[in-house]
Amino acid sequence: MNSKIWLSSPHMGGKEQEFVNEAFEQNWIAPLGPNVNNFETEIAAYLGEDVHVAALSSGTAALHLALIILGVSQGDEVLCQSMTFSASANPIIYQGATPVFVDSESETWNICPIHLENAIKDRIAKGKKPKAIVAVHLYGMPYKAEAIKEISQKYDIPVVEDSAEAFGSTYKGQKCGTFGDIAILSFNGNKIITTSGGGALVTKNKQYRDKAIFLSTQARDAAPHYQHSEIGYNYRMSNVCAGIGRGQLQVLNQRVTQRRAMHNFYKEIFENNKEVTVFSESDATRFSNHWLSAITLKKEGTKNLDKEMLRVAFEAANIECRPLWKPMHMQPVFADAPYYGSSVAEDLFDRGLCMPSGSNLTDIDRSRIAEVIKEQF
Repeated sequence: MNSKIWLSSPHMGGKEQEFVNEAFEQNWIAPLGPNVNNFETEIAAYLGEDVHVAALSSGTAALHLALIILGVSQGDEVLCQSMTFSASANPIIYQGATPVFVDSESETWNICPIHLENAIKDRIAKGKKPKAIVAVHLYGMPYKAEAIKEISQKYDIPVVEDSAEAFGSTYKGQKCGTFGDIAILSFNGNKIITTSGGGALVTKNKQYRDKAIFLSTQARDAAPHYQHSEIGYNYRMSNVCAGIGRGQLQVLNQRVTQRRAMHNFYKEIFENNKEVTVFSESDATRFSNHWLSAITLKKEGTKNLDKEMLRVAFEAANIECRPLWKPMHMQPVFADAPYYGSSVAEDLFDRGLCMPSGSNLTDIDRSRIAEVIKEQF
């Protein structure tokens, strides 16, 4: 059988081992050290906008700390994009708060400003003003940053920008990860660059960054003995993992180019196919890293081919593709959570697939993918 073509596998750049070796040579095998400090500095320099960065053990940890820093606690409500991975919503539950899910708009597949404002008005009318908004750049596509910021300022509700999938994406030339009051990045093994497992909290507020580092290192007070006045977490990134990240950061722009080339590959394949739409930027203001390339099938295709039939055909060829994220308001674990919107996210889930998108895919891999598509259509 042919080797497995993965949806999005790690892709090393070559320099990672040097930074990791330095960590071993200097005996910095701990959740602190030169690689951690330098990785934070290098991320901040890449993003610009005078941001401050805290390197953490995961994007989920970053989102959890963001909610804590913004004062989310037991009994609060947090607005959250429904069409996303569960890690965007789970930290809300960690804090004993309730997620209030909001539908997507069809242009960027991200949180809909109209439904968001409707949700805010209704929650306020019910006596429960939400404490934060979690907005996601889905699959690397920038959300409607200006509209969300306007709503945030109008109702004085801070934005947690989930940029886990959008490192390297921009909106009007500004890097994703710099739009929210607090933003989060993910360096999980399937992301555009990886530290094997890891993430970062990004903010223009240095006090927020300092608080994140304090909380992520078990909230130890400034005392010669171990004293704790707050509950802390073991969320700091390891110096070894940060070494991998430093090597990966050197090839980030190259990885973005390679992912976008995979997106163009699908655009060319489906150019004359009226049954399939390739998820793309709506205009030149958005620049997506196309972390994952996604397609949607027409509701009534001429061959009545649905997403599951196509997914199974790829699986039979040992090629991984997956449905789009199942919206959070459709998940059993969130069955009782409030939801505002129509059926945009549900419809996308019904008709959409994420295609193999790795930056390390070869011409042979692309030929195999193209062959399956040709057979099915």
